[in-house]
Amino acid sequence: MSGKTCFVVQGFGKKTDYTDGRVLDLDASYAIIKEAVEAAGVECIRADEIPHTGMIDLPMYEMLLQADLVIADLSTYNVNAAFELGVRYGLRPGATIIVAESQFKYPFDVGHIVILNYKHLGEDIGVQEARRFRLALAEAIRNALARKETDSPVYTLLPDLQPPQRGIARPTPAPAGAGRTVAVESAARFFQDASAITGDVASGSDEAAPALPPTAKALLDQALAAINPADGRPSDFPRAVKLLREVRKQRPNDSFVVQQLALATYKSKLPDAEAALLEACRILEPLGPATTNDPETLGLWGAVHKRLWEQRSRPADLEEAIASYQRGFYLKQDWYNGINLAFLLDLRAREWLRAGEHDEAVADSVQARRIRREVVRLATPLADIADDDPQKRFWLVATLWEAALGLGDDAALARWDAEAGALKVPQWMHDSRQEQGRKLRELLASYRSLQSA
Repeated sequence: MSGKTCFVVQGFGKKTDYTDGRVLDLDASYAIIKEAVEAAGVECIRADEIPHTGMIDLPMYEMLLQADLVIADLSTYNVNAAFELGVRYGLRPGATIIVAESQFKYPFDVGHIVILNYKHLGEDIGVQEARRFRLALAEAIRNALARKETDSPVYTLLPDLQPPQRGIARPTPAPAGAGRTVAVESAARFFQDASAITGDVASGSDEAAPALPPTAKALLDQALAAINPADGRPSDFPRAVKLLREVRKQRPNDSFVVQQLALATYKSKLPDAEAALLEACRILEPLGPATTNDPETLGLWGAVHKRLWEQRSRPADLEEAIASYQRGFYLKQDWYNGINLAFLLDLRAREWLRAGEHDEAVADSVQARRIRREVVRLATPLADIADDDPQKRFWLVATLWEAALGLGDDAALARWDAEAGALKVPQWMHDSRQEQGRKLRELLASYRSLQSA
């Protein structure tokens, strides 16, 4: 390594682009950025990899000032990333690179600034695109560090402006890399975790290492592994909740962290199923589920209220679930919200029949079938594309299986049942599919029985 540092300004986890409803996996983007940076001989760090206590503000500002290079990813119109980019432009005249996903719609104020684009295929980046972007970014990094040109619009338009300096000057030149901040030095050891929180023990020397707080990234990675363990092992939702609460202390306004905490909370069923669901509602409230355009939040809000309906049989819970899935489906045109919406419409159709409202029941039943056909149209082309992630493929296949069950398509039902059963995913996912199938069969049978009565 050259002793130089690069600070990557970017969200982490999966984020929704509110201009089109697409969900992008920014961790996949960061993996490629990190490879390009390290290929140029530069140490790479993102905010969630810096060990710290409390809020990230101080080490973030130190990195924006002192990092030899900053790469800002504006994908999904990340307001925090745009703010940090502006701070960097005010602090340093050069060595700042902007990147964004190819469907990023340029605001007027950055239309004259060079932005390197990369392309997501679904949530992830394809192999060929990853290779192309890595090479293009590596070249941009080498140029930014070697040419020392002004790229900040602040210093370009105000050429007599002098960059700010910290109050303490070093009396003698320091060797390469010696001027790094405590935040950067700590970041170099971010793999160390806190056994008091995670229960893990770090390997290495018998000599006691300096105590470092766990990084948000380390905690989040462990939480996600607890939710979706490899090789079909059971999920540990209580542990995931514990870890995610710690992440949230560091990243209180990160929607992905809030969404995962809500998911793990209601899945934990602690202290009991209904209490866990109500706590998940409380966790999601700051994301504004009543007005949000985020399909991920809407999907979770719908899932929680669907389960609350099962617990309490309150019509308000059913209506809230339908409204959430409906808005999510029409915003994103995705199969996840669609398949859940179809089920709930059939459920409400049965309730209409029980109340003697035959016309309302028929309307919901017909709409449920139409949505299932639309789900099949949306999901079938994706099922023909190879996916190395068995969990992503499982939910896609499970959705097509449920759609076939609801439409009475026996051939498609057998095909997708065989494929879903063969995928190696956590057992709770297999159990969830089978339980949903049981509920749908019972629902359709009771609807037919009430209709013929």
